[in-house]
Amino acid sequence: MPIITTSDGVDIFFKDWGAGKPVVFSHGWPLTADAWDGSAKFVADHGFRAIAHDRRGGGRSGQPWAGNDLDHYADDLAAVIESLDLHDAVLVGHSTGGGEVTRYIGRHGTSRVSKVVLLGAIPPLMLRTDANPEGLPIEPFDQLRLRRQP
Repeated sequence: MPIITTSDGVDIFFKDWGAGKPVVFSHGWPLTADAWDGSAKFVADHGFRAIAHDRRGGGRSGQPWAGNDLDHYADDLAAVIESLDLHDAVLVGHSTGGGEVTRYIGRHGTSRVSKVVLLGAIPPLMLRTDANPEGLPIEPFDQLRLRRQP
């Protein structure tokens, strides 16, 4: 079983099919790499290398109590990309996987990435908070909510 061990000791299972430019798939919650089998086969059959991993806490990867957050998911994705020495990769993220991909870029940059595809990705924090001072105030959302009430 192909496994990469992260810097904090979590085993990350991955699938690696085909050859050529890498396309790295990040699944949504609570799925596994298996959700990408059809897409991975398609890209591998068309001259690309398809890689999909099971996120920590799910599937065949380690089940740690701590570290189930987007920062760790992004660092795990970096571990996969760096361990396989991928360059010019296309990153594809669905739902939570989209958050993982965008957080990866925020934490690790784009030096190994050529393109990003986000499918129904989780949105970033939109509201203004102490941690997100550039966000939107809550009042417009409150007004929308109040308009919908009978």
